[in-house]
Amino acid sequence: MTFAIYPSLKDAVVYVTGGASGICADVVRAFAEQGARVGFIDMDTDNGTALADELTAAGSQVQFEACDLRDIDALKASFNSLEQTLGPATVLVNGAARDDRHPWEEVTPDYYDDRIATLIRHMFFAIQAVAPGMIAAGKGSIINFGSNSWMEGQGGMPVYTTSKAGVHGMTRAFARDLGPHRIRVNTVVPGWVMTERQKALWVTPEAMEKHMERQCLPDPIEPVYLARMVVFLASDDAAMCTANNYMVEAGSI
Repeated sequence: MTFAIYPSLKDAVVYVTGGASGICADVVRAFAEQGARVGFIDMDTDNGTALADELTAAGSQVQFEACDLRDIDALKASFNSLEQTLGPATVLVNGAARDDRHPWEEVTPDYYDDRIATLIRHMFFAIQAVAPGMIAAGKGSIINFGSNSWMEGQGGMPVYTTSKAGVHGMTRAFARDLGPHRIRVNTVVPGWVMTERQKALWVTPEAMEKHMERQCLPDPIEPVYLARMVVFLASDDAAMCTANNYMVEAGSI
């Protein structure tokens, strides 16, 4: 396939959380291909370093910071490091998450708090950290990753689905508060995306057959398609898009 180039993203400063693997590794690559200056953070040091080295060798300006996003002070320090090198972000992609399965009967308060910290708390504080720079710039685009799992009533991971439902409310609240500064805030909502993690843990012929019966389109969703929606929402082409969910789930019903 041939994808669009957005001139407004050349030299834009983009921060991505969870960019070492999965969907957001493709997001990092997509912004690098647009000529953006990309900083990304993740706790996966090996994959993060390898991706940064790969893209830097190809001529892109990319910086990786190892960080456990559950530690908000570490998150802020990583953003400060990126700002020293790349400049303040005008694009933030809140992509870090982990869809571990967990029976509701076994969830403890400590496990619940850890899941919330892993899935949504860092998004709030990432926005809080970058918003002043966007306000100073007079523009910005924040893209939060949601999930259609809660919309479909998926079971087996109730803290995950609770968090992803919360992302929708957080997006709309920040879109209202930051909109007067021309900062747009949106949610990208994936369906079942064929990342390496999904393939290793949950994709079986039986599960795939059952899932594809629910999709309108007959092809599996690859990470690149999520990345393409993200770069569109980050670009000036999406200047009047805010406070909304943008579905990339192949019409899953």
